[in-house]
Amino acid sequence: MPEIDLKDFTTLLKNLKKNTDGFKTIKLAVLADSASQFAVKAIKATGIEHGIKYDVFEADYNQIDRQVFDPTSELYEFEPEYVLILRSTEKLIKQFYHLPGNARANFALDQAAGTADLYRQITDKLNAKVIINTYPEHNDSVFGNFSGKTNLSFPYQIKRLNLGLMDLSQEQRNLFLLQLDSLLAYSGYAAGFDAKMYINGDMVYSLDLLPALAKNVQDIIQAASGTFKKCLILDLDNTTWGGIIGDDGIEGIQIGDLGIGKAFSELQLWALELKKRGIILAVSSKNTEEIAKEPFEKHPDMKLRLTDIAVFMANWENKVDNLRHIQSVLNISFDSMVFLDDNPFEREMVKSAIPELTVPSLPEDPAEYLPYLRSLNLFETVSFTAEDGQRTLQYQEEAQRSSLQKSFTNEAEFLQSLEMKAVIKPFDKFTIPRIAQLSQRSNQFNLRTIRYTEDGIRAIAASDEYFTFSFNLTDKFGDYGLIAFVILKKKNAGTLFIDSWIMSCRVLKRGMELLTLTTIVDLAQKNGFKILEGEYLPTPKNGMVKDHYEKLGFSATGEGKWELAVDGYAPANKLYINTAEA
Repeated sequence: MPEIDLKDFTTLLKNLKKNTDGFKTIKLAVLADSASQFAVKAIKATGIEHGIKYDVFEADYNQIDRQVFDPTSELYEFEPEYVLILRSTEKLIKQFYHLPGNARANFALDQAAGTADLYRQITDKLNAKVIINTYPEHNDSVFGNFSGKTNLSFPYQIKRLNLGLMDLSQEQRNLFLLQLDSLLAYSGYAAGFDAKMYINGDMVYSLDLLPALAKNVQDIIQAASGTFKKCLILDLDNTTWGGIIGDDGIEGIQIGDLGIGKAFSELQLWALELKKRGIILAVSSKNTEEIAKEPFEKHPDMKLRLTDIAVFMANWENKVDNLRHIQSVLNISFDSMVFLDDNPFEREMVKSAIPELTVPSLPEDPAEYLPYLRSLNLFETVSFTAEDGQRTLQYQEEAQRSSLQKSFTNEAEFLQSLEMKAVIKPFDKFTIPRIAQLSQRSNQFNLRTIRYTEDGIRAIAASDEYFTFSFNLTDKFGDYGLIAFVILKKKNAGTLFIDSWIMSCRVLKRGMELLTLTTIVDLAQKNGFKILEGEYLPTPKNGMVKDHYEKLGFSATGEGKWELAVDGYAPANKLYINTAEA
């Protein structure tokens, strides 16, 4: 197996004895075509490592179709939030061998269509997300190396099937892939398959594979639940390049295509790809700032440039303090951040001071940095939009705003100087992907933390039972993008319920809260609603909006319940955001 920063299977199971009081509970159904009891134990134990208690329904093995297509099955009675379907290459090859020769050419297409039927059947009856695995590739040695030249071979069909599953997952937003074929690409099929366990116990996955399998299931569920990494912070000397810039000079550091410099250049390229995907890049280094920036500005072999870095901290201060400063500038939680540093002493100091921060134990040899980091799968995601690629620019623009704000003693004058404009409109086909992403990702300014997929948002937008608004914001420094949305549900003839009110923390203290409420009140008045009803459901991460409704003039009507009379409403403060036509 690739080196994954996990305990072995036996050690992992010790987690099952831990006290899970106060852990978040997630209902998970596991359907498998082979014995799955050890896989379930590994998933439960991995969940406990991350503060999650899995309430698991484990179906009898090889009962996938019965559970899915029987509307009275235990699966539907259980009502899971996630359905994990584990299928094996060993069972697949049996089906393939039993087909007549002329039917084998369409085997992959038929299997992909069958998976689509499973998914539709589940999601028609359950509000659940579905996770299915790709198939580890296996050459059955019937055609040997000629297998790639005939569609009648099993290796050809399994490759085609995996591609079909990827295409299907792109079409179905609630379908996620557990990439077992990629997981085993590091070590080969034999590392994940135990022939003795399969023959004697019909268990297809080796115990060595199960911690990695469970960890990847956990990664998908956490990302779908809104918990994932958003930022990569890089040390510089012997991490981003070889050598010490202050001693070796710009000509002496090791980057490029020769020797060990290649390892650092490839790490930089990987970081650059993460940035293009929407991961924020930052720097924290013990260095003189001017010297530390020089390679980014002048070295011809640097893959990363200053324009790729959202926050650059190079000084001789304590790294813990610098990391805390980066966190305050970005306004994201420490558990959303990863810090890379080659120095074990610095790593341990940071881990001790900021335990929520992920600090991988980099190998001693820089040649192993990138393979090790890839194996950790630190940056799992369940969505991607074109706007993600602009995130670094948005944070750089925010730094300019922060610098400007220091020149004002009056907050009102600062807000006026920004020349802010908002575009407000109902959800449409262009904004729905970003709205779904905000719903999945936002944890802090999220009053009810109800997660919606694209399909769910699309259904709400088309329903007469809801009103919707999205908010885009620009100012003289740039475009914030789509930074807020609200979903309003018609509760009765006189009451409008705020189902969702989600906003990016990048626009806090800009007056967006007041503009949003004014927009909601205006709609309510025009449609004859007398009462706005809001709700706050506390989570470990949304404490910042605990008093949100109270500050806006709502009255408490119960635990977490708030109301505002629409008639006579007037904004408590001046609005400094102009509205523009969409």
